[in-house]
Amino acid sequence: MSRFFSERYDNLTPYTPGEQPQKTGYVKLNTNESPFAASPYAIKAAYTEMKQLELYPDPECAGLRRALADTYNLTPSQVLATNGSDEALYFAFLAFCDEKHPAVFADVTYDFYRVFAELTGTNYRLIPLEGDLTIDPKKFAKAGGTVFLANPNAPTGLALSRDEVEYIIAQNQDNVVVVDEAYVDFGAESCVSLIDKYDNLLVVRTFSKSRSMAGARLGFAMGCDPLINDLNTLRYSTNPYNINRMTMAAGIGALADKDYFYNCLNTICDNRAESKLKLEELGFEVTNSKANFLFAKHPDIGGQELYEKLKQRGVLIRHFEKSRIKDYNRITVGTMGQMNLLVKHISEILEEKHENS
Repeated sequence: MSRFFSERYDNLTPYTPGEQPQKTGYVKLNTNESPFAASPYAIKAAYTEMKQLELYPDPECAGLRRALADTYNLTPSQVLATNGSDEALYFAFLAFCDEKHPAVFADVTYDFYRVFAELTGTNYRLIPLEGDLTIDPKKFAKAGGTVFLANPNAPTGLALSRDEVEYIIAQNQDNVVVVDEAYVDFGAESCVSLIDKYDNLLVVRTFSKSRSMAGARLGFAMGCDPLINDLNTLRYSTNPYNINRMTMAAGIGALADKDYFYNCLNTICDNRAESKLKLEELGFEVTNSKANFLFAKHPDIGGQELYEKLKQRGVLIRHFEKSRIKDYNRITVGTMGQMNLLVKHISEILEEKHENS
């Protein structure tokens, strides 16, 4: 760090994103990207907007917010478009956390919650997952702070039911409950239908996963009008033109292409189920993931060792060093060709290990 860097960040540990290798040729199953291209509608719409790059984008994101509202049966005033879902989460920390309202989240979850808490100077309390890596909703009752709940959770892939999430929302009506639904389309129950019932519910979503637009950086938040107004106050105070013209158009195009969306989604879910079975046949313990990734460990090989051996063979998966999950690896669900290659390499690695033991 330079000698000019503010001391307020002395204890800040930045988020570590998944590897994005410049070298081509890797089978990339480490960052939960879709194996499919964005919708042709999205690509065409983005290309059209390229011809107007001399003009600022609409700061109100009116067309995109209308499309999102129509998709999720809300009003445009209940929707905020953001530069990736991470921006929505950051705004939520700024808006709803302070010295009187600490952040509360699981000890094993999306690590950006910890980073945003440290960045904003927010005290936070961790609630441990159960021994089977599930979340006990009762432990989030009367949490005494702003709750951040990834559902499905990452990196475990495990999901609470809508009723269980509603229990947490109802038990914390003096604080905002932020439900991060980045992976919800892959098999979990969304809480968007509860927005008109609870004024303390904020649902955060992304186009990165199920809509194949990770490179576009587009997210959104949904909640009652006052909550969205709070976040908009911060958006207009930092970056009112937070969504560029091409990304906004691509988002509208992706929402319009429902057939493509469901075809890709169903294929990923089918590939997840088939790959889970193949890993279990090799002796892996695999969580019941409702996301576009698998979370798996094997009794005969550590998570770090498997990650390194697969990388040597040109396959990238994600390993976490946190002690509770160091034996696991998170594996993005790709095409069946990619998943079969993964299983082939793992089979060979396990066979070599048994021969050398």
